[in-house]
Amino acid sequence: MRILKLSGMVLAAVLLLPGLASAAPQAGNAITRLQAFLRDVHSLKADFTQVVLDSNLHQVRKSVGTLAIKRPDRFRWDYATPNKEIIVADGKRVWIYDVELQQVTVKPLSGTLAASPAVLLSGSNDVDKSFTVKDLGESNGLEWVGLTPKTKDTDFDNVKLGFKGAAIAVMKLKDALGNLTRITFSHLILNPSIPDSLFQFTPPAGADVIGDVGKTKE
Repeated sequence: MRILKLSGMVLAAVLLLPGLASAAPQAGNAITRLQAFLRDVHSLKADFTQVVLDSNLHQVRKSVGTLAIKRPDRFRWDYATPNKEIIVADGKRVWIYDVELQQVTVKPLSGTLAASPAVLLSGSNDVDKSFTVKDLGESNGLEWVGLTPKTKDTDFDNVKLGFKGAAIAVMKLKDALGNLTRITFSHLILNPSIPDSLFQFTPPAGADVIGDVGKTKE
């Protein structure tokens, strides 16, 4: 998959997680930024650039697109280049649509977001419960927080979030093979009004659908 591997994690970083405030009573500045962001941001829109580097830090893929998030558990990633792909979570299920292959994969949202970067962006789980949180200090003009999943059943070893002021600017994910995915956010809008309809997905006519849609319906 061209995005963060939702089968084991998305995406991919960011809303109210009540237990986080108690995660670090003597929180450093970067953790304070994260706490405020998770406490105060209920929706967001952004452009993103996603770069995948191999273990030798050679670029193997670059993608760009747009992102919309609305807490809890609703997000939409639209990949524009190099391949069109749409990933939508409607609060109950995740839809992954590969436009080129005309293929839709659907799966329950529960179990998809646990201990994953997606929970940081759109989930309602307790970050302190799923991750070990560490203040990494300031670098390249950003304040960094490191998150290590407490469970081994993930597709990545660690996540780093870079904050510029009150907004998230960069997310980095490193997997067990040493590959690095870096997502840079731009034109970020915090707490915009987003209609629920943006997070609804209907498979296009003629598309192959993989997954038991019936079991994920209300």
